[in-house]
Amino acid sequence: MATSDEFTRGGVVNYLIDLPVRGMFAMLGLLPYRASLALAGGIASRVLAPAFGANRRIRANLAHVLPQLEAAEITRLCRQVSTNSARLMVESFRTADFIAHASRAELAGPGVALLLEALENSLPVVLVSGHFGNYQVLRVLLRARGFDTAAIYRPMNNAFTNKRYIDNMNRIATPNFPRGMKGTKGLLRHLRAGGAIALLNDQAALEGERLHFMGKPAMTMTSAAEFAIKHGALLIPYYGIRLENGVDFRVEVETPISPGTPTEMTQALNDSLERRVREYPSQWFWIHRRWKWT
Repeated sequence: MATSDEFTRGGVVNYLIDLPVRGMFAMLGLLPYRASLALAGGIASRVLAPAFGANRRIRANLAHVLPQLEAAEITRLCRQVSTNSARLMVESFRTADFIAHASRAELAGPGVALLLEALENSLPVVLVSGHFGNYQVLRVLLRARGFDTAAIYRPMNNAFTNKRYIDNMNRIATPNFPRGMKGTKGLLRHLRAGGAIALLNDQAALEGERLHFMGKPAMTMTSAAEFAIKHGALLIPYYGIRLENGVDFRVEVETPISPGTPTEMTQALNDSLERRVREYPSQWFWIHRRWKWT
């Protein structure tokens, strides 16, 4: 057993740690899709989030940027943010069901025509979203139209969990590259060939610039704008908005960001995401330490 590829990459301890994770998803896989999403959301919001400090982080972030919120609204957001996060996790592993729902999402917004025209003419596009709703839905819709959208992912520490994560991500859309120099080279190779890349730009980055998000300073990477400028690509914000039924989506593609400096264009991306977060606050991942180092 110890000489198998899995154990060589993951070790006995990681295998044992992964067992309950595998068991949880096996259990959720036995349920109807809607029921599995609802159950995962309920467990996350009522058990895991309070137990592991997620609610404390959400409350701290809300107090930082939305201090006017009433206690009842804060409590509601704590519950809904964790619910959305759990649904996103299940969607990443129940790929066939997720793709079925994502494939029928409405593709809307003033940037749709420009996006499709660019892809049809093999012109590079940098798509930017945040940890909001489900950011994979647009990749599903574009893949169905014959356009591959490249993305970067952060490998998980546990090799067994990571293998399932990558396999399922590749079922949703390809190509996917691990974070790091080699992955970035693959991402840019796809962009230079006239393809689209999809990036998330809403986590605190010490190496970023001190811009603003939700009215407060926030360290933000400018790489998406830099890629667009260097390769003559459209820089387009997009959002996979979860509908009220919890399982379906609408994708909003905004107009491309106007050309400017990397700082100006990145601030415009922050402003775009801020508008969406203010409109749908429960769909953003408030658990991030978005405003650290400021």
